[in-house]
Amino acid sequence: MKSYIWLRTFDGSIEQVEEEVAMVIPMVCREVFQNSTGSSKKTAIPLPERVTNTDILSLVLDYCRFHQVLGRSDRERRSFDEKFIRIDQERLCDLAAAAHSLKLKPLVDLTCKALARMIEGKTTEEIRETFHIPDDLTEEEKLEPIRNMPDDSRIRLLNRLYAKKRKELKEKEKQKAAEVEQEQVDVECSVDDLLSFINDDSKVVKAPKHKKKNRKRKDKLKDSCDKDKKELPCAVLKGEVSTGSSSQISEVHGLADDFEDNELDPAMKEEIDREVEEFARRLNLDWKEIH
Repeated sequence: MKSYIWLRTFDGSIEQVEEEVAMVIPMVCREVFQNSTGSSKKTAIPLPERVTNTDILSLVLDYCRFHQVLGRSDRERRSFDEKFIRIDQERLCDLAAAAHSLKLKPLVDLTCKALARMIEGKTTEEIRETFHIPDDLTEEEKLEPIRNMPDDSRIRLLNRLYAKKRKELKEKEKQKAAEVEQEQVDVECSVDDLLSFINDDSKVVKAPKHKKKNRKRKDKLKDSCDKDKKELPCAVLKGEVSTGSSSQISEVHGLADDFEDNELDPAMKEEIDREVEEFARRLNLDWKEIH
């Protein structure tokens, strides 16, 4: 009658394994003899963290089942091993890690050789991409000199190349820092120019000559109108109205005509016309009252 040993994977699954198969694993063999565990489901031997689930454990057990049988030739064993490691990359890595944690050296050697063939002839970047390894090294760390214990000429040449690349990298960093500093200076100058431009615009802008001329004429007309409004009614009341009044009116109309010839602003022209008409109306009204 066969005897069995109980094994528990890291995810909590429990497997019942033949004793002659389980005892091929050094870690399990040690637990059985030293701690007397694995004889029942309650005392199942806890396997290391690298043995994540029953799928990885089944691969390990398949390897042990074949190799624990006596009388197999080396050719048969090599043929089995070649077919056994024809699995996907992720499972092969997990199997190598599980074999290492179980101290199963023949399986460790087999899986590591398979992984070595996968990375043979590839660059560091290609290896990282193949095994999905994140690149946590900086550019300077990648160019650190290699220790050349056997004094290999190829390593000396590679270190000289790394030194040259480190120098170029430092020059690029200095150039980049200088560009950033120049950009900051340009920004500060731009801000100063903008503030200066705003301050210049906030000053009072001088009016063009033709506007000054129109404004002077308008002020002159207003002064003339105000003077006539004050003086003419008094002259009328005193009986001193003469032909001079009509000449004053003509002068006012002449000033209005001058404004029209000097391309006044429409709103300004309208206001002047209105003031002229109001002044003429008052003159006419006063003249009628007297007569």
